[in-house]
Amino acid sequence: MNENSGHAPKVMIVAGEASGDLHGALLVREMLAVNPTLHFFGIGGNRMQEAGVKLLAHAADIAVVGVSEVFSKTAAFLRIIAKMRKSMDRLKPSLVILIDFPDFNLNIAARAARKRGIRIFYYISPQVWAWREGRVKQIKKLVDQMAVILPFEVDFYAARGFDVHYVGHPLRDIVKTPFTARQARAHFGLAEDKTTIGLLPGSRNSEIQKLLPEMVEAARIISRKIPGTQYILPLADTLEEKTVAGFLSDSGLKVKIVAGHTYDVLACCDLAVVTSGTATLETGLMGVPMVIVYKVSLFSELIGRMIIRQQHIGLVNILAGKTVAPELIQRDARGPRIASEALAILQNRENRQQIIRDLGNIRDKLGEPGAARRAAQIACNMI
Repeated sequence: MNENSGHAPKVMIVAGEASGDLHGALLVREMLAVNPTLHFFGIGGNRMQEAGVKLLAHAADIAVVGVSEVFSKTAAFLRIIAKMRKSMDRLKPSLVILIDFPDFNLNIAARAARKRGIRIFYYISPQVWAWREGRVKQIKKLVDQMAVILPFEVDFYAARGFDVHYVGHPLRDIVKTPFTARQARAHFGLAEDKTTIGLLPGSRNSEIQKLLPEMVEAARIISRKIPGTQYILPLADTLEEKTVAGFLSDSGLKVKIVAGHTYDVLACCDLAVVTSGTATLETGLMGVPMVIVYKVSLFSELIGRMIIRQQHIGLVNILAGKTVAPELIQRDARGPRIASEALAILQNRENRQQIIRDLGNIRDKLGEPGAARRAAQIACNMI
């Protein structure tokens, strides 16, 4: 971005993880379609950078999960915060856009913007309906306008005195593939007639360390029960291949690692083992049955048990209002349990077909395509 770009409006945008980077990139492109003179800078990932955002820091530098995990990145956080504040002072953006990532965005980015009198647009609400409802007061105090992507969030906020815009879910536009299952397997060099399982261990290093070894153990068990099963792993943009390769090299398993192309990878799969997060909804929209897994530190678990109010953690289950995909959390997210749940789906055709039908119904609950375009219009109107 040219800092001497005259009076062209500048926009700071902050996303702290792979899903936020994806949604941020879509939003930036749509905003530039409305107003090509905009200049963007902020925190995000490769996709946002490709969309035209000058990065002050990479999302991978601040992507953590759980309460205790934050402390390990304190020094990096402080450097990024200082750089972000200096950039606000120097570039004087007309608008700050925050995408999910509430611990950083609400407590740091929003406060810094508010102190400087910069308007704030929050795109994609934190999951305050599931836990930490007290954040609603913070959002009302700090945020000028918010666009939400889940239909029930409008009523949730309205009941608490905050009007939000429902724009539909951005994944409705992008979760698709040109491939049939047969074509996708051929494209990635997989056997056409073998059971194929996707391993989606998350987008953060901490998730890989906690969950990929359990996925590998589950895969070994499944391969003994269903010989010839093949595995494929779509690598998140926030990770390097060496991060996952180390866990796979000694496993005796042959796992195809593919950088990006998550939806094409999912098209190959009879089933996926997925770390809870946006990936569960992406997998569901692709119609792939899944086992959802999740692990955080013991300290984070204890905090979570006190404040989480949702029965389910997987977005597919929350939207369906029932357990469509089994959820294995903390001590249950172990290799043998993962394998058992996966085999129960793979070896029961009727069960698997019912799951696919339930996943199909979820798509209809996510609004019409065009979410990023509608959010972009709101943001541009704020400038």
